[in-house]
Amino acid sequence: MPLKRTSAQMVAEARARIEEIGSADGIAMASDPNVQIVDIRDPRERERVGFIPGSFHCPRGMLEFWVDPDSPYFKEVFGEDKKFVFHCASGWRSAISVATLQDMGFDAAHLKDGFSGWEKAGGPVEKKAAK
Repeated sequence: MPLKRTSAQMVAEARARIEEIGSADGIAMASDPNVQIVDIRDPRERERVGFIPGSFHCPRGMLEFWVDPDSPYFKEVFGEDKKFVFHCASGWRSAISVATLQDMGFDAAHLKDGFSGWEKAGGPVEKKAAK
């Protein structure tokens, strides 16, 4: 059975209506105390390749619940008066996620090229310390 919309179509539709931030601009914004970078990748991705220092980790599956102040899962970080910049590995999951957040009334942007673009642009990466 053919899909009504492909994942690629969903990403393209999301990107057409959200704020996309390039890697170099994201790196420059990361030190701003009024910006919160949010990593929506799977915990195993963060452990394997590292993460942006100071980023808040919110697994993609919990995003809508952690952002919603009426949810029992709400996280206080999302109630702060900051610019929220979400990212995944390549910008696909974060594009769809930010479009969904906009539909909820939550203002956010995303790193257009994700963590991989961040790394290629020379952004700082923190690795989990070995046990």
